[in-house]
Amino acid sequence: MSDTADFLSRHPPFQTLTESELHELAESATTEHFRSGDTIVGRGVDDVDAVWMVRSGTVALLHPDDAEGSAPLDVVAAGGLFGFSALLSDSRTVFVARALTDAVVHRLPGHSVRPYFARPAGTKYLAGVISASFGGRPLDTRPRAALPTAAGDPVMGRSDSGSVGALVRPQPVTVDPGTSIRDAVCTMTELGSSYVVVPLRHGRFGIFTDRDLRTRVVAAGVPVDAPVERVMSAPARTVDPDRTPAGVLMEMLELGVRHMVVVDIRGGLVGVVENSELLSDSTAQSFSLRRRIAMSTSAEALVSASTGIRPLLIDMYSTGTAASAASGILSVVVDAVVRRAVEIALVDRGAHDPIDARDVAWLSLGSVGRREAMPSSDVDSALSWADHLAGREADLRALATDVHRILDACGLPADTNNAVASSVRFSRSSSEWRVAAREWLNDPLGDRGIIMSSLLVDGRVVWGNADLHTVPESYRSMATDFPEALRLQLREALATRARVRSLRDVLARRGNTVDLKTHAVAPIVNLARWGGLSVGVASASTPARLAAAAGNGMIGTEDARVLTEVFELLQRLRFAHQVSQIEQNHIPGDVVVLTELTPLERSVLMDAIREVASVQKRVGYIAANSGVPMPGIPGGS
Repeated sequence: MSDTADFLSRHPPFQTLTESELHELAESATTEHFRSGDTIVGRGVDDVDAVWMVRSGTVALLHPDDAEGSAPLDVVAAGGLFGFSALLSDSRTVFVARALTDAVVHRLPGHSVRPYFARPAGTKYLAGVISASFGGRPLDTRPRAALPTAAGDPVMGRSDSGSVGALVRPQPVTVDPGTSIRDAVCTMTELGSSYVVVPLRHGRFGIFTDRDLRTRVVAAGVPVDAPVERVMSAPARTVDPDRTPAGVLMEMLELGVRHMVVVDIRGGLVGVVENSELLSDSTAQSFSLRRRIAMSTSAEALVSASTGIRPLLIDMYSTGTAASAASGILSVVVDAVVRRAVEIALVDRGAHDPIDARDVAWLSLGSVGRREAMPSSDVDSALSWADHLAGREADLRALATDVHRILDACGLPADTNNAVASSVRFSRSSSEWRVAAREWLNDPLGDRGIIMSSLLVDGRVVWGNADLHTVPESYRSMATDFPEALRLQLREALATRARVRSLRDVLARRGNTVDLKTHAVAPIVNLARWGGLSVGVASASTPARLAAAAGNGMIGTEDARVLTEVFELLQRLRFAHQVSQIEQNHIPGDVVVLTELTPLERSVLMDAIREVASVQKRVGYIAANSGVPMPGIPGGS
């Protein structure tokens, strides 16, 4: 008994127990010896009022439906615990525990051990290991990488796709808000899920996870008959399915959440992605940089932290990170710098008349807003505030000036066309933005309506109250309510023709160069933006907009696929070219000298631009023959 107490005292969550508590727990424990291959806990065992701690050897946790010799869901070594799910949910076991080697296991009865999980040390332990312990996260049927099987061979985990949409289960687990906690947990257990999604009004969702079970039910003493809406997290954080795993993981770490609800561009539930499923999709350097940025307490510290962006870009390129993933990571890092710059600027301006984050929204526009940033991307921004802040416009724009001053020092220059939050045009109250959007829709050619529309529908709130970004809501019914504005949006998109060189280039004798952004990427982005608006999708990434627009009558499914592939190819070329410039201590840009490309790269680039031009011409032709005149557009009237 003394030996067992000593062993327990050396392993979490029991290190903080008093000597008498340790001896009392050890006295209640039973110890069993198992040979390799012996079953320790079988499927559907009713005696679940216990957890098990491995004293020596290793124990494999298996899916109950898996055949003999299949990959374990997890492997528990000496000092490890398993069996949390059944204990906390008061249900049958939904796993099989089998000795992987000769093993000694302590069985700790529920009445003795349960109180210690409700203590701070216990909840901290569960929070730390739940994502890696099958016993605490029931039936996450994804095996961990390089876990040994009974035969001793490594079992590699599933490789992740380029988007989080490919990682979610096809049928998300849902319950109604009034469902009891007990029934919700039983549903999680039966379906092998670590969460349940709770659909709410107005297209929003709540989520209840195994972490909520520990912290909001067990630790808080909430009765299991209470409705799940009482202890769920709402509204749940959501992401688009086309987001890169690396970018989403950084956002999850930034927000302090372990689950993100994945919704499609129309707000429909796709599923849930967990942080443990994304850990292989980014570099340790990106996490370290994000932490340094978040911990910066002054403008000088933030500038110092931002010097890590350059080596991060080089590291991502040298390690073969996909351009879409690198772009997503860079966008999240820029978001972090912007957010911290806003917070530092607020502090520096003094606390005598503070600005509440609930009353202001800072927006990133352009490529950063679409999460498609490149090393050359500048920082376009806008500011929206609550109507009751009327009279403080000068203070808010002065704040924006301070923010951009910090960002400039961090190597993130402001937009050269003055699309910045310190200008009057890009800083308004939420009501003023709503009125302006309606004016642009009613008169797209006045007050730079088309340009402003394009900038603001790309906008994304990176700090403050997201509800204050009121522009996108006006554009979701653009196709039905403002068809003329949509037609002019298409005309603008087709006017920016994909080409190797412009007349200006020829006159300036720059015939051997091509601007990858202006001549190739921008036409795709503009066409995708129009395509999204044509089907009611406002703010979204370029690939997501193309996917939504496929089949809208002008952009066919094949056209959407081709444009998406060409966009990704061009982003790869841009990323490689700009990282090369950074390594040579040059300012990154999009102008490429064709003679410096390999013959294969030139051929691929020319083919890509021709593909975009072909789609533009086809869309213009269809528009013209559908009674939508496109003067000056190839194929138009």
